[in-house]
Amino acid sequence: MRITLVLPAALVLLGAAGPALASSCSEQIATIERRLDSAGAEQVTGKEPPGGPTSSHSEKALDHAPKGKPTDPSTTASAGGVAEARDLIKKARAQDKAGDMKGCEDTMTEAKKKAGALP
Repeated sequence: MRITLVLPAALVLLGAAGPALASSCSEQIATIERRLDSAGAEQVTGKEPPGGPTSSHSEKALDHAPKGKPTDPSTTASAGGVAEARDLIKKARAQDKAGDMKGCEDTMTEAKKKAGALP
């Protein structure tokens, strides 16, 4: 009798916890959005993100963007690339909501490439 009471309770708890868990793709989306709303992105695009640039408030964060250029020139950030990355994030969000994790992750890989190495 005890097992029959515990099992349904455990299933209810498991079911309640399932939807609350964030997918790895939604975590990637949040991370890239913070990058695209950073002071470095503002430096590249010349536009302040809506709500102002974000800050990580991390003790490890740099006070100023590095002066050097990326070692791989193909990773240089551009205003157009940042705009394309924002559009790709909208697509990835829809894919994540639809449960298309593979599509979302592929789209996020492309968004990261488009964003480039932001200062």
